[in-house]
Amino acid sequence: MSHRKFEHPRHGSLGFLPRKRAACHRGKVKAFPKDDPNKPCKLTAFLGYKAGMTHIVREVEKPGSKLHKKETCEAVTIVETPPMHLSEEVKRRFYKHWCKSKKKAFTKYSKQYESEEGKKSIEAQLEKMKKYATVIRVLAHTQIRKMKGLKQKKAHLMEIQVNGGTIADKVDFAYKFFEKQVPIDAVFQKDEMIDIIGVTKGKGYEGVVTRWGVTRLPRKTHRGLRKVACIGAWHPARVSFTVARAGQNGYHHRTEMNKKVYRIGKVGDETYSAITDYDRTEKDITPMGGFPHYGVVKSDYLMIKGCCVGPKKRVVTLRQSLINQTSRLALEEIKLKFIDTSSKFGHGRFQTTQEKQKFYGRLKA
Repeated sequence: MSHRKFEHPRHGSLGFLPRKRAACHRGKVKAFPKDDPNKPCKLTAFLGYKAGMTHIVREVEKPGSKLHKKETCEAVTIVETPPMHLSEEVKRRFYKHWCKSKKKAFTKYSKQYESEEGKKSIEAQLEKMKKYATVIRVLAHTQIRKMKGLKQKKAHLMEIQVNGGTIADKVDFAYKFFEKQVPIDAVFQKDEMIDIIGVTKGKGYEGVVTRWGVTRLPRKTHRGLRKVACIGAWHPARVSFTVARAGQNGYHHRTEMNKKVYRIGKVGDETYSAITDYDRTEKDITPMGGFPHYGVVKSDYLMIKGCCVGPKKRVVTLRQSLINQTSRLALEEIKLKFIDTSSKFGHGRFQTTQEKQKFYGRLKA
């Protein structure tokens, strides 16, 4: 037998323990960016829905690099982000069975706005916040009815911190948004670095080789080979938590940092389509035949570099970066030359239906 190593790096990170299913389907923001009272008031997070991926061609602006002034092809993810709301359209979220319920949520609260006494009490609460509060957050929910690809009707609700200005400024800023829509460009800008928080794609119960990446045993092993051969010494007479074991894989809560925003698509604007300064073809951002397992993007969207957690239709939380971005990569201005809209179901050859019809000509009835 050849010489055995006595030490080797462990398989799988212990930093992500426990590997269990996430408690919340929506990504939780566990830390908001540091507040700066000298800056204007701004919301720091947003909710979106993962639609799918495509690729783009752009020119690299990186002096000194071999890629400088050359074209590069990169994968991008489209996250649909209909405007968020600070209103009462969220009633379904407070019921287990909406159709069986009395739908009484917010009825007593809304009556406060009808009487002078009620208005005074709301004003008093706002004044109390201005006097004693140190952090101001708003409750905002998604307009899930605008998502044509989703069957769900229950909106996702989240707390969003308001940063910038004094506490009084923050309260007035938040109160101004009550019952109004908050668009994506009120929170994020193009070329900005953002963080994405969400729950990964669930894989169910999986063995140690897939879950931890341990080495398979030799072919002739008795009673299976996709196992850990020794799960610990006789004493201590228990299995250590550091030993790889089979169990739940996927559907874990994860935060991915520093995702660059390549484009913000606004409905009714040229940025909403897949037109660039170099490619003037009239085409939507949705590829031919729609995004697989999703459908058509009909609201505002965010185009981010690379991939993001979760399957299609998964709700993801977009948060402003916690750190001041200073790297060349973060500050580079992105100029898109081409956005691919060929079919993602199979080998797409055509960018638009007109192009396909022009190639095939008139088909027999």
